[in-house]
This record gives sequence, C-alpha cells and structure tokens, in this order.
Amino acid sequence: MVHHSVHAALSSLGGGRRRSSSTQDDTSKLRTPIPPYRHATPSAPWPWMDFDIDESAVGPLSPGGSASPSSRWEKYPQSLFKNWTPDQVERSKMLTNCSDSQPCSIYNVEVRDDGHFDQIAGGRTITVTADSASYQEFWDELQQPRSEGIRIRAFFVDNLSLHVLKMLGTTFNIEPFFFSSSTNRIPSRYQEDAKAGYGDHITVTLPFISTMRKPDSRLPNFSSVGLANSLRKPTHEVLEVHNQAPLELTHGVLLQDLLAIHMVRRKDSSTIISYHPISHLKETSAKRLQSLVQRTGDSVYWSKLFERSRDPTFVFLAILWYPLYAWDEAFEVLYRHINKLESQVLGTNDINLTRELHKMQAYLLHCQQLLQDFHKSVEFVKNTPNPAMDDEEDKDFSAQLLAREVDNLLSEIGRLEGQRTILSDRLKNVMRLAFATVNMEDSRAMKRISYLTMIFLPASLIASVFGMNVAEINPGTYENLSHYAEATIALTALTVWLVIAMQTESSFWPKGSGWWRRLAWPIFFTTACIKESYLRQRGASQTTEQPAMSFVVTSPGSWTQDVV
Repeated sequence: MVHHSVHAALSSLGGGRRRSSSTQDDTSKLRTPIPPYRHATPSAPWPWMDFDIDESAVGPLSPGGSASPSSRWEKYPQSLFKNWTPDQVERSKMLTNCSDSQPCSIYNVEVRDDGHFDQIAGGRTITVTADSASYQEFWDELQQPRSEGIRIRAFFVDNLSLHVLKMLGTTFNIEPFFFSSSTNRIPSRYQEDAKAGYGDHITVTLPFISTMRKPDSRLPNFSSVGLANSLRKPTHEVLEVHNQAPLELTHGVLLQDLLAIHMVRRKDSSTIISYHPISHLKETSAKRLQSLVQRTGDSVYWSKLFERSRDPTFVFLAILWYPLYAWDEAFEVLYRHINKLESQVLGTNDINLTRELHKMQAYLLHCQQLLQDFHKSVEFVKNTPNPAMDDEEDKDFSAQLLAREVDNLLSEIGRLEGQRTILSDRLKNVMRLAFATVNMEDSRAMKRISYLTMIFLPASLIASVFGMNVAEINPGTYENLSHYAEATIALTALTVWLVIAMQTESSFWPKGSGWWRRLAWPIFFTTACIKESYLRQRGASQTTEQPAMSFVVTSPGSWTQDVV
C-alpha cells in the first residue's frame, strides 16, 4: 500500500467534494470503473456484439463445442470458445486489464477428503514472473495429476497476468465470462456446463464495500465543515457525487472491493479460483483471503460441516462470509459518521451540511444495490445443487445442510439491509431537520422585516392620504402637518395594539389568556408598570428615611422602645 496514492485519492475523490481539473486525470485512475455490461456480462452469451457493428468472423467450433484442455494456452480463449473473437475479447477488456509488469502471486489452499485443511499446501506460494521459463514451469505444474485424497484445491491469484489467465482458463476450461466480469467488476452469478454425475462450473462476482484505516492522521478531514470551506473555491471547479470513488469518513475510508470466485465442481476433486484485481488502494489481497479460508479449517463448527458432507460447495459458501464481515465494519464506520453529522446539524444551521447529507444518502442507495446483489448471489448458491453428487442419500443430506447454512447467511444479510435502512431513515430525518432549521432562521429574519414594515406602514398610509391635501404643499386646504403627525401616531399605536393582541404567546399577558384579556393588554401593562414604579420608589424611601429602633426589656412581660 502506497500512502501517497491513497492521499491523492482521499484529497480529491471524497464523493461530493470539489475537484480541480488539474487532478482529474490522476484521480480517475482510483475510481472503480462503471461496468460495461454490454460486452462483458455473464448473464448470457450474447448472440451479437453491437447492433451497428457486428462483422467479427466466428470460426467453427471444435467437436463437442470446445477444444481439448490439453491444447496450448497461448490462444485462449479462441482455442476453446470460438465465439470469443478478437473483437469481442478486446471490447470486454478481459486481457487488456491484465499486466505482466508485476509478478503474479498464487496462494494455495487444499482440503483433504476427510475435511481437514493441508497446512503445508496452505503455506505454499507460486510466483510467476514475466519470463518464458516461469510460464512453462507453472504450466507444467498445472498439468500434473492431482495427489490422491485432495477434495478441493483453491488458487488465490494476486496481480493476474495475461499468461496466467490463459493458462488457468485453458487448464480448467473456464468460460471467459468469469474473467470479463471480474476484470470489469460486474456483479454476476451463473452456472455452466452442468452434467449430472460429473460436475459443473459456477461463478460469483460480487462487489462489496470494505473499510480502510486512514493511513495518515494529518490527512485533511473532509467533514461537512471542510466541505463548506471547499465551496468557496474558484468557480471553475466542479462538484460531483461519485459512488465508485473512495469515501473518506470520520473514522475510516470506505472503498469498493471485489470478490470474484469461480468453482469447478467435480466428483473426485474440485477447483476454486479467486481473482484479485490490481488496485491502487488497499483492497482484499489474495494472501489475506487465502489466510482467512485456511483458518476456516481451524473452526470447530466449519470443520464438522466439511467432515459431514463431501460437497465442495461448503468451502465456496465459507468464502461468501467474508463480504459479510466487511459490510459489518463498513456500517459501523457509517454509523459513527452519521452520528457526527447529526450532532453538527443540531448545533448549527449551516446549509452546506445538506450537501454532505445528500452525499451520504446517495452512497447508502449504492449500498442498497450492492446488498441486493449479495443476497442474489447467496440465493444462487442455495438454488444450484452440485450435479456431481450421485449418491442420493448424501445428496439430500448435503442439500439440507447447505440450505440451513445459506439461510444463516441470508439472515445476516437481512440484518445488514435493516441497518442500511435505519441509517438511510436517519439521514432523511436529519436532512429534514437541517432544512427546517434553515427555514426557521429565514422565518425569523422575515419576521423582523415584517415588524419593521409594520412600523412604517401607518406613516406610509397617512402620507398617501395627506399627500395632496396638506396646506404646506397645497395652499388653500384645511389639513396640515400637525394633523398628519396626530393621525400617524394614533394609527401606529392602534396597529401595534392589534398586532400584539393577535399573538398567541407574549410576555404582555399570562399563558392561556383569552381574547378579551389580550385585547386589554395596554391597560394591564400600564397598570403593571405604574405599580412596579410605585413599589420601587416606596422601597427606596423606606430604606433611606426609616429610623433605626432598638428594644430594651425592662422587666418580665414588659419592654420599652428607644429611637436611635
């Protein structure tokens, strides 16, 4: 993880923050691209490429629909899937998103027939460098027969290179849709090549939200206060909300992660391939996911499941629990950040807070879509039984066991959706509160203006009435300025009296007073002022004029008063 690249991302990609045009090219690399479903979706083999351009020649298929997996890997995918013409491969970006500039690391997990995990294989790492000898060595290893007693072998691939992709695809006869959906981060789930008593291929590509700790405490805090300051920047900068970009919050950074797994289920030995894209940010690495899956074998609960059923789908399901943990952490960070926003809204009426709230609401809507994809992926695993399970008794038992475990995971996903809904509702409430607070301040300002207008309104009215009929202006008339002043003062006093009397609450009368009591407020107010003045004067005179007296006891039962 390179801190300066994270700093660049966080300082410019904070969802709803302003971003100058000079950094646009650099920061765009750190965003998750919008999936090009049209050319890479695995929801179906599309029968065409584009409506306007579809001139790619499709070669004849090999007997049986595909070539032998033993064919050379350099020509994959055309060697196995003739419909994947060079034009389609280029548009899907399946190969162009790979890079040979960095070594490709492959981490292993092996599950034995007894359900236990091989610790030696779990500590083994294969590194494929950019030279022909390394390619040939890895290819030869893939062609070696698998050891006896291995139920599942999993490959967790970091920095998937072009040649490793072709070798894995050729060896395990993988439909290119897995690589196209993975490299383009397209949510997908599908089964292919299902044969009863033999096996099938299943794929799940699942984007999710993970949490990253802030790499540097000195990073600028893009809270609503920072957002308010950024709004004062030059007008050539643009404001945008980008849900694919990393989102910096008070206690962490949320970024879009990816879980892409393909499983070849076979009767004797199955294979799992986990794809991990090259990223500028700290997404889930192959090493981390491999270590977590390896530790699953140490769990008493999951070990019993692996021992009781030979279905390799349970390992696939165990991997799907990882996004659940990541979502849990993400919602914890979101909860704390929304708490802070609520406190700021309660303590201030800054209109710029509404922009920060809108950004968070847009992000939660994006989370809703990702959680729906998560739910569909788990349902897919539940509804796609392993065709390699030929023993009816074992098949029924494994299906019931798998359904129970899937329901447990679905229950947790439902809990996450409930958390998201609560956070979204809280944001809606605080947005309404923010607007209400601003509106109240505007109402107070308008009220003060109304009072000021009320003072000048009688004078304006009288000036209009007397405008053409005062002796000082129009000689020969009977009106003069003294009449104007008398009428103005009288009408102003009447207006003030009626305005105050029409108030529902005021300091001029007790709370809950009736209409007649409010109309008589000048009498009560004047009486109260006179009484208060009288009591104040009386108290002052008693303090200054009253003589000091002392009492002397002369005998039991009698006393005398002396004036000092």
